[in-house]
Amino acid sequence: MHITLIAGARPNFMKIAPIIRAMEQAMAEGAALQYRLVHTGQHYDAQMSQTFFDELGIPAPDANLGCGGGSQARQTAAIMTAFEEDLAAHPTDWVVVVGDVTSTMACSIVAKKSGVRVAHVEAGIRSFDLSMPEEINRMVTDTLADEFFTTSQTAGENLLRSGVEPRRIHFVGNVMIDTLLSNRHRFRRPDFFDREGLHEGGYLVLTLHRPANVDESEHLRKQLQAIGLAAQGRPVVFAVHPRTRKILADSGIDTSGLILTEPLGYLEFNYLVEHALGVVTDSGGITEETTVLGVPCMTLRDNTERPETITVGTNELLGTDPDRIAPALGRLLAGQWKKGGVPELWDGHAAERIVNIIRTW
Repeated sequence: MHITLIAGARPNFMKIAPIIRAMEQAMAEGAALQYRLVHTGQHYDAQMSQTFFDELGIPAPDANLGCGGGSQARQTAAIMTAFEEDLAAHPTDWVVVVGDVTSTMACSIVAKKSGVRVAHVEAGIRSFDLSMPEEINRMVTDTLADEFFTTSQTAGENLLRSGVEPRRIHFVGNVMIDTLLSNRHRFRRPDFFDREGLHEGGYLVLTLHRPANVDESEHLRKQLQAIGLAAQGRPVVFAVHPRTRKILADSGIDTSGLILTEPLGYLEFNYLVEHALGVVTDSGGITEETTVLGVPCMTLRDNTERPETITVGTNELLGTDPDRIAPALGRLLAGQWKKGGVPELWDGHAAERIVNIIRTW
């Protein structure tokens, strides 16, 4: 059986790495599997792409479609055009897509129009917010997919409500956590850690990239000012997404009270997260990692597609109002944050379950 695995952007790489390892193990045990890795090039610079391949031991892709840059519509079109040609040249039985980035949706559409079955890893998660491009990607992908691998019971319930047959839904756990747990012993202190006078449990980590937080410069300024003041003198390490950095530069926002860094590699970033007093973010994936690492997390969004990070984990949803930041950070600094736990099947073995199911196909 031939499997084509799709990866395109930074969030994909942590999800595809354990699946490749599990497939390699199954093949070594005699499974009749062959896989081909296609990198769409959606994230094409070294910091957002190649560093992750190197650190996570992902093999060089069999094809790099080179579809980085441009508007979402142009990028979607470029990925679809390039993947259509690749798929025609390399027929496959299944296309396996992960997550919710543009590449996930675009390659699912091409596969189905080519008569190839699609399996979606991390299926069924929903924010119910159509202003998020990722939500549209999820909905389109799950409309087209043939098999669905879910991270939670809630995701499965979302799929059932949309009419998916129960036999096609497989609750396997979270492949992001497979990568986190298998690499935890390798987390690496960033070079600037000592230079900036950081110490374990004495600083905050910040990431922001969603349009609701960064596109309007005055709102972004208020967010950063509120975080800086509420930190009460504690260092705030701001790992700046390239898109956010451009907005900061164009608007002239004062960031003198923050420690700005380029996007970090996986091992360095998660060292920072594991040893932080807390994390402030608008990323969904980071809320999963903080939950498993037991690190307090505040999400600057009005909704989340990962409710288990709140109901079970260490995450709280603050919304995008800057005035809600100080009370939340006040509770954290007072030692009043909830402890949280680990959601069901977030145990480091999701990829093994996925590949065991694929073998039955």
